Order: sequence, then structure tokens, then C-alpha cells
Amino acid sequence: MRRGELYRVAHPSAQDPKRSRVFVIVSRQVLIDSRFSTVICAPVYSAHAGLSTQVLVGEDEGLKHESSIHM
Repeated sequence: MRRGELYRVAHPSAQDPKRSRVFVIVSRQVLIDSRFSTVICAPVYSAHAGLSTQVLVGEDEGLKHESSIHM
């Protein structure tokens, strides 16, 4: 597991397997590599409102279209 990796996570209560959300790992790599088993992730959305807490990402990061990480 590496900082910046994207993971598609299925919605736990969804009956439809297509219902999922992409998350990016934002924990520092030194913590990921440590003995702690918890990492911090942030959701990726296709909408971007221009807030300072939203980071633009897109095809260069492996996504199909322009999106934003909501911190």
C-alpha cells in the first residue's frame, strides 16, 4: 500500500455491485509502513466546487475523467 494509490470500494449496503466510490490514500508513507494497521483515505468525486480543501486530479493520476479529492 502506497500514499496516493486509488482504491475502488463497494458501498457496504448496496445491492448493485456497480455502486462504489474511489478513495485515495492520504496517510504519510512512514505511517503506512509502520506497525499501525490504519490508514487515512479521502473520497474522490467527479464534482469540483473550487474549495481550497479540494485537490484536482484526472487522467494523469489514472482516473477516467477530471475529478477532485475532498479533504
